[in-house]
Amino acid sequence: MTTRNAAVAEWQAYLTNRNRRHRDGRFLIQGREAIAAALRHGWPVQTLVYRLGAPALPGWARELLDAGTVPAVGLVPELMVELAENYGATPELVAVAAMRAVTADEVRPPVGSGPPVIVVVERPESPLRLGGTIHTAHAFGAAAVGVSGPGADEYDPQCVRASAGSLFALPVFRVPGPAAVREFRDRRTGRGADIRIIGVVAADDPDVGTARPVDTLDFTGGTIVVVGEGDLGAAWRAECDVLVRVPAAGTLAAPCTASVVLYEISRQRRALRRG
Repeated sequence: MTTRNAAVAEWQAYLTNRNRRHRDGRFLIQGREAIAAALRHGWPVQTLVYRLGAPALPGWARELLDAGTVPAVGLVPELMVELAENYGATPELVAVAAMRAVTADEVRPPVGSGPPVIVVVERPESPLRLGGTIHTAHAFGAAAVGVSGPGADEYDPQCVRASAGSLFALPVFRVPGPAAVREFRDRRTGRGADIRIIGVVAADDPDVGTARPVDTLDFTGGTIVVVGEGDLGAAWRAECDVLVRVPAAGTLAAPCTASVVLYEISRQRRALRRG
């Protein structure tokens, strides 16, 4: 394709227009790692958009196109640059994919992983941080990530890239607020599961004095970890079974907080298996 048309304008809108992404139910995937992960995990990729002309496409891009499993459209470099996450760069390959509607009740822990661990991010302020939290959750074997509130969009291109493919490897779902998380937990416990809601408070949170140090809590049972970008808020604190704090001089970003808590969960469960 050598001239801009409605399809190119539509794809470009998915870079920055959240409403357009969700109205159409589509988003863009940038970069080798993320595109490969989407295809590997059976994500509904609809179109591969590739750069025409010289220099030749790298081998990984050529292999995906030659596989012929996804329709492909070639664009001249002047048009491909309009689909770049960072304007000015010319991507070699961009995937257009459909969103997946996932609900909390569809979440199942990975086989052999033990009691489920779910990370809930409250009001994520940055798509990069949200993507980092999703990647952290996947790396530590979490069953899913819930996103609460009106913050960053998990289908923002920055979040997709920052997740390093993890967005496609585990369920990421939206929850309307703390009451919905409590109801989800109650439905699971009603079916015999043992799950607690653990809220992680910041160093400057008003309840930090009553929160337990994270390494003093037993995390060997099912766990919903709620992290945010600071104060969780009274509604969240009221729905949590336990509040914990991470020993730090200041407030940590959500990916850092999640990393510390998920590491402690992993450490305890490894020790339990060895014992």
